[in-house]
Amino acid sequence: MAAYKDLEQQYGQAMEEHGFIPDPENRRYSSMGLCWRHSSRQGGGFFWTYGQQDLYTIKIHDFFFHEDQLLEFHWPESLSVTWYESISGEEFSPCRRLIPGCVKSFIGGREPYRALIHRQIPIVSIGVEITPAYYRDYLRRQFPEEYQSLLESFQTLDQTEHFPEMVQLLKQVRDYRGEGLPARLFYDGKVAEAVALVVERHLKRGSRRSVSAEDAVRLADVAAFITAHCADELPLERLGRIGCMSISKLKDAFHVRYGCTITQYIQGQRTEQAGRLLRETDLPVSQVAAIVGYQNPSRFAEIFRRNTGRSPAEYRRACWSSFTEVNDMERKDSL
Repeated sequence: MAAYKDLEQQYGQAMEEHGFIPDPENRRYSSMGLCWRHSSRQGGGFFWTYGQQDLYTIKIHDFFFHEDQLLEFHWPESLSVTWYESISGEEFSPCRRLIPGCVKSFIGGREPYRALIHRQIPIVSIGVEITPAYYRDYLRRQFPEEYQSLLESFQTLDQTEHFPEMVQLLKQVRDYRGEGLPARLFYDGKVAEAVALVVERHLKRGSRRSVSAEDAVRLADVAAFITAHCADELPLERLGRIGCMSISKLKDAFHVRYGCTITQYIQGQRTEQAGRLLRETDLPVSQVAAIVGYQNPSRFAEIFRRNTGRSPAEYRRACWSSFTEVNDMERKDSL
């Protein structure tokens, strides 16, 4: 019961401020945690969390917003790893796309975190967050010589689309429905296993790579040019000239800086432009595909689904349905 009270104190006020209400009858996730439900003009869905004293928390996000949301907050001192099954948006410093299927790490207690979350695309994720009491006190006491590699491991992970072991583990946590002592032991073990996977991956891959400050500025120019001209042909030779780099260096440095290939970045920008057209116009999907740079509508649909989790037609229906629901709510409130 103490764990529940701690979670309520930690998240209750923030949940209420963002339109979430307690959902004690939750059957969607494990009864061991606390669940909040969101249903308002701003969006809908669920947030679930389970925690053990002040050592760690497990969080499941499964909600969406009707309008784009610019999020800015101070992440408390912590280390976390999260798998995004569905998301669409950009984070800043550095600016890069948030894409479904990626595994990300966060280092809390530093500069404020800022991200733009795109409307109508569900945020579906599950993550493990460990506190200083877990990694600085407990783990450093248990493994003093290896402690520094733990911090480096989370920094090195950053964002990746290929971490199948972590995805499998977090899916197991999401789907678990045990109770009592077995559940507590299960969650304790999975948190320790998640930390071990991050460290193991770091030791196998070596030190984190970075780009120079000068190259970072040049890469920002390349990214800005891609955003402005994403529907056009963008040969690597032209991008290399803009970035003052050889093609091989550009491809490597871009991936290090933005966590994706140049092709993936172009596809992400085209997806964002297509999403606006699908939301705000009634143009046929084939015409939307052509406008954003795809002559083959099937190829466009494949890439759009990969980046958003929905086909173009499904995305448009969801957007228009949500718009109708919001208008209906506003009309009822005005009566």
